[in-house]
Amino acid sequence: MTDPSAGPNVPGNQGVVARLWDALGEVEDPEIPVSVVDMGLIVSIDYDPQRNAARLKITYTAMGCPAMDMIQDDIRARLLREDGVDQVDIEVVWDPVWTASRLSQLGRGRMRELGLGV
Repeated sequence: MTDPSAGPNVPGNQGVVARLWDALGEVEDPEIPVSVVDMGLIVSIDYDPQRNAARLKITYTAMGCPAMDMIQDDIRARLLREDGVDQVDIEVVWDPVWTASRLSQLGRGRMRELGLGV
């Protein structure tokens, strides 16, 4: 179990977590050019300053998503470029189940531009 004092409500962590969200906005799904944030794949982000670790819970649109490893590699690569991030821990969760309601308005608009029904 992680030290609860290292959670997102610790002063100073909120700025780091906001930076991590912004950085993930640059990571696109490899199959659809929409960010993993706008796709609704990121369930939560936390930061552990004692380990300089970003901790994410992510989900996928389907259990058999062929891009799972690629998405996780892209997430790790992008977050490791952030100051103060030396480690990225990713936990794949299936609750909540991904539905189109997780898409942001930007993600919906982009998918419509691509001719995808949402």
